Amino acid sequence: MANQKKIDMVKDFQQTFTNKMNEWGFSFNNIDLYQQAFSHSSFINDFNMNRLDHNERLEFLGDAVLELTVSRYLFDKHPHLPEGNLTKMRATIVCEPSLVIFANKIDLNELILLGKGEEKTGGRTRPSLISDAFEAFVGALYLDQGLETVWAFAEKVIFPYVEDNELVGVVDFKTQFQEFVHRQNKGDVTYRLIKEEGPAHHRLFTSEVILENKAVAEGKGKTKKESEQKAAEQAYKSMKKNEKLRHH
Repeated sequence: MANQKKIDMVKDFQQTFTNKMNEWGFSFNNIDLYQQAFSHSSFINDFNMNRLDHNERLEFLGDAVLELTVSRYLFDKHPHLPEGNLTKMRATIVCEPSLVIFANKIDLNELILLGKGEEKTGGRTRPSLISDAFEAFVGALYLDQGLETVWAFAEKVIFPYVEDNELVGVVDFKTQFQEFVHRQNKGDVTYRLIKEEGPAHHRLFTSEVILENKAVAEGKGKTKKESEQKAAEQAYKSMKKNEKLRHH
């Protein structure tokens, strides 16, 4: 009985997976590899399968492939940014909440093979489980189709959301302003805290952004960092606006 259940689940998976890959415009060779990418340990345990048939090894590989792909994308897209900024941006793109956003946009969780208990307790909507499956899928795609196909997949599923800043804090305003100033050769950007007010548990910080020794905007926030971001946002938006007016 259990064996028939497993056969049915695998059959359903293969059908759904094939449809998805067609929909995304990708071909594949080894379906077993992808089945492993979507096999959660609870599914393997339920059917007494080989302990290493679950997706954790592929997740390990996919994590590295994703880092490489995103690093290359950021390296090309932001030629003026130092390594520190690129590292921060990459961390925001390959973190669990972001991977869940990418996975949910393509309903990746429909493909996950779960054990009965895990399915019952809502495993299919658990962020860590979804992000792990996303990484494992990338690992399988890399082994089966190579890095170019992973890049093509990222162009459909990852990069558009990065460019639209749909991920929390992917490109912060300090970075955007820094890049803008650099492109225009407008000089050095620094920040200065000009005011701290309010009780200890409810501080309000005011910072100004200084361009070539001249304050160009200020911003307020609950932390020094937030106030600098707000100041950078003001400066960036007003300079972009002036640039547009000049071009009209």
